[in-house]
Amino acid sequence: MNSDAIHTLQQHLSAALANVPDEARRLFHGRGQCWPGLEQISVDWLQGVVLVTLFREPAADELLALNSMLQSLSASPQWLASGARALLLQHRYQPECTNEWLLGEPVEHWQVCENGLQFKLDLGRKQNTGLFLDMRHGRRWVQEQAHGQRVLNLFAYTCGFSVAAIAGGAEHVVNLDMAKAALSRGRENHRLNQHDLNRVSFLGHDLFKSWGKLKREGPYDLIIIDPPSFQKGSFVLTQDYQKVLRRLPDLLTEQGTVLACMNDPAIGVDFLLAGFASEAPGLVFVQRLDNPPEFPDSQPEGGLKALVFKRPAASAI
Repeated sequence: MNSDAIHTLQQHLSAALANVPDEARRLFHGRGQCWPGLEQISVDWLQGVVLVTLFREPAADELLALNSMLQSLSASPQWLASGARALLLQHRYQPECTNEWLLGEPVEHWQVCENGLQFKLDLGRKQNTGLFLDMRHGRRWVQEQAHGQRVLNLFAYTCGFSVAAIAGGAEHVVNLDMAKAALSRGRENHRLNQHDLNRVSFLGHDLFKSWGKLKREGPYDLIIIDPPSFQKGSFVLTQDYQKVLRRLPDLLTEQGTVLACMNDPAIGVDFLLAGFASEAPGLVFVQRLDNPPEFPDSQPEGGLKALVFKRPAASAI
């Protein structure tokens, strides 16, 4: 992250702040490796809060230069016109994920909007805010597909897909995640949107010990699988994804649909295509959802993978 790279970042941010979106968006996605020297930095617009995340420790002089640029940016006409109120620098590479408020009063919680829906975020306390912005198109797709559907949301986290599904008219959504605190935030997100919680279930269970319960709650018209790449003691993508896929036929309706997601830059779509062919051959690949344009990637296989599979109608088999 030399001086030229920092200058490039400043130019991108100045242009982005001059025309900020009405909703939460990524402003700069260095991790797509499109800008040399900026591969380990991202910047998000959280509707008044600018979140800068460092994924690798910079040299001392680089960090000093970055801080200087950010301070200069926060005094620029573009910053003032954007309505930004706070600047948060997150050191993601540190075990404790240190957060520095470079400008503005620290806040623990912050509310943002996406596609007309409200979400509550955690700022300055946790590694993740509670909403992965690269899944914006996935949530929109679920909202468009969900009318009248029974939905199973696996690895639900803070229930972003569930909020989108209920907003789209889903009959019922079952959210499953081991992290009960994340599911509690999911309830809050539904309440923010005045949703009927009688149409939503929250199961704080270990997926691999809950197949019987999930089957009794089903079958489901739409199943969403959006696991972490690695979660110590509970999920390893390359070992455990197939275990989920082989259970799908017992959980889906006769013409059910699956949205299967994966965000490991080292693993491409062939992993999912081969997994379905092996473990759930009755489901056919339909499409890969486009990633938001604010997440450019020099290697298409390196970004988020969100693939749609469907059990075809009997007459089509």
